[in-house]
Amino acid sequence: MGRKEDNIKKAQAIMHKPKYIRNIGIAAHIDHGKTTLSDNLIAGAGMMSEELAGKQLVLDYDEQEQARGITINAANASMVHEYGGEEYLINLIDTPGHVDFGGDVTRAMRAVDGAIIVTCAVEGVMPQTETVIRQALKERVRPVLFINKVDRLINELQLTPEQMQDRFVKIIAEVNKRITRMVPPELKKEWMVKVDDGSVAFGSAYHNWAINVPFMKRSGITFKDIYNYLNDGKQKELAKKAPIHKILLDMTIQHLPNPIDAQKIRIPQIWHGDLESKFGQSMMNCDERGHVALMVTKILLDPHAGEVAVGRLFSGKIARGQELYVIGMPGKARVQQVSLSVGADMIAVDEIIAGNIVSLTGVKNAIAGVTISDDPEVEPFEKITHYSEPVVTVAIEAKHMKDLPKLVEVLRSVAKADPSIQVEINQETGEHLMSGMGELHLEITLYRIVNEHGIEVNSSPPIVVYRESVEKQTPREFEGKSPNKHNKFYVVVEPLEEAVVEAIKSGEIDPDAKIKDVKAMMRTLQDLGLSKDEAKGIVMFKGPNVFLDMTKGIQYLHETMELCKQAFAEAMRLGPLANEKVMGVKVKLMDAKLHEDSIHRGPAQVIPAMRNGIYGAMCLANRVLMEPMQKVFIDVPQDFMGSVTREIQQRRGIIVDMSQEGELTRIEAKAPVSEMFGFASAIRSATAGRALWATENSGFERVPRELLDKIVAQIRERKGLKPEPYNAGYYEG
Repeated sequence: MGRKEDNIKKAQAIMHKPKYIRNIGIAAHIDHGKTTLSDNLIAGAGMMSEELAGKQLVLDYDEQEQARGITINAANASMVHEYGGEEYLINLIDTPGHVDFGGDVTRAMRAVDGAIIVTCAVEGVMPQTETVIRQALKERVRPVLFINKVDRLINELQLTPEQMQDRFVKIIAEVNKRITRMVPPELKKEWMVKVDDGSVAFGSAYHNWAINVPFMKRSGITFKDIYNYLNDGKQKELAKKAPIHKILLDMTIQHLPNPIDAQKIRIPQIWHGDLESKFGQSMMNCDERGHVALMVTKILLDPHAGEVAVGRLFSGKIARGQELYVIGMPGKARVQQVSLSVGADMIAVDEIIAGNIVSLTGVKNAIAGVTISDDPEVEPFEKITHYSEPVVTVAIEAKHMKDLPKLVEVLRSVAKADPSIQVEINQETGEHLMSGMGELHLEITLYRIVNEHGIEVNSSPPIVVYRESVEKQTPREFEGKSPNKHNKFYVVVEPLEEAVVEAIKSGEIDPDAKIKDVKAMMRTLQDLGLSKDEAKGIVMFKGPNVFLDMTKGIQYLHETMELCKQAFAEAMRLGPLANEKVMGVKVKLMDAKLHEDSIHRGPAQVIPAMRNGIYGAMCLANRVLMEPMQKVFIDVPQDFMGSVTREIQQRRGIIVDMSQEGELTRIEAKAPVSEMFGFASAIRSATAGRALWATENSGFERVPRELLDKIVAQIRERKGLKPEPYNAGYYEG
């Protein structure tokens, strides 16, 4: 029997002993070597051949991933490792580092208890590294640090041992600064990464070696020896003495918690139900005898098995044939198959208990982010909040009419498998609009639709998603009249406090949920800067906008409020400037005059009146258009600096910061997403391919006054509207 089969047998035995399980993620900035590292860990644990490790990229089994050399999906693998005479099961989730796939990282962090943060010894802590550390700590996932590509310090930068150590100290301090900023006080000391206790390792994933202090003490290898091995180009011998999988998996078992310990810290953070309840206790204790609590972190589309839901089981056990509920969806689903994943292999098991990462088939309604249980009444897990939202859209249509039903089906499953893709079907034009995190994200999704699902499509050039807002408070109340002139609404709008917009973005306030506890919400809004009167009038949120009722004792308003809410939601979905979504607006209903007969204040009267009231008030408050911005980070040799800054300035970019590191100049800039199309090839030709660059979405900023009319006209024409937006007079009816 081969080593792999042997390990699969062992894995099936250990998965019943949560104390010997570790669920870990590997997270880092793009190109810092995560996937190569994951491969070497799996090969070392005997799950694939060592020759192929780092070249085979078991976890990038998607051909797009191999062709582009980047990780797109967070892949899973389980492996067995011996430490201190005991055998442990390590469930590993490899995550993407590219900003366009940040959604996958956030979801993967929900499933794991510990993370190996990988940073490159040459580039240090990069923006995306910071984002992944933040995502991990927000989910109370404990970090350890691996400093990768150490060989480059000698081979490329020719540093002395002293300079190398200085560089390590700097990186460790940077990482610890981020950790202490984001964890609660009682965990700060324990969770910081330290060289002497072995929670920091150094090495080269590509060349398959790593060391940390405990290993150096045990083996007698010194830092000087490492330096000499690298200097003499003897990395192969070093890999035999200090194999990376042994050092890192030992570190994982020693420093990262098992599910029983981890869930005590994590559950209060990711589940907001009653911790003292039976269900709460069974999750806190990772109890296999409790109710089932599974959080789905991703959906895989398997050509043979159909949809596979992958997730973390926090409590209870799941067996083949069991009936479960997807919370929030009607009906039950019967589990057809339960399995552990090893790279691209699914190993079927009869049942699996709390503390494991599980793959299920047969759970039809599941989408990434839902809670699955055997009790339909349980409180679901906290919604996963994403750090960035879709900012680029393409319109897609099927080339052949016969493919249309299939295209709708495929788009639905694409949106299910990747919640950071949004799909909208425009009923009027029949176009399918697909929005994603960036050009690359959409390009890859389109590639999959064509090649994996075999549908030929035409797609539009990418379109940027804008937002509308207002500049100031409306100078007077604006009157919205109903078509029959019997109902009048008096509306004022003003910019919403930045703190409230932030709270909605970070998920502290959920704009889609019904306000259950009005008093608590009033207190929250006052803390965020609204006046007591305003907070008292809270009616609803829609996206990062709020609707307040400031009226006093208006007859029939109570019965009409549902229609007013509908009108508010509609106005926030399609703004008056360019039919784009509205953000950062506070809508206040100041007064209303309503017809006493309910026949004269039906939907056809109230909705247009209230909507025109909001639109007119927005016109008086100076409408502005907000465009999505990107931070751009570029490392480039000094000789090419001029052409890079020129390239950025031509794209309405602003240079925020410049720093020198050895031969390289690091440029940090900010530019509108709309100007960044085609940037990849432009920067390549401007720097003869010598620039390393990355982008990160950085929210919305106001479109400059001088470009406003031109951009608004372009958006309106594209949507089939007349180029000039209406002014306030039009809405007075």
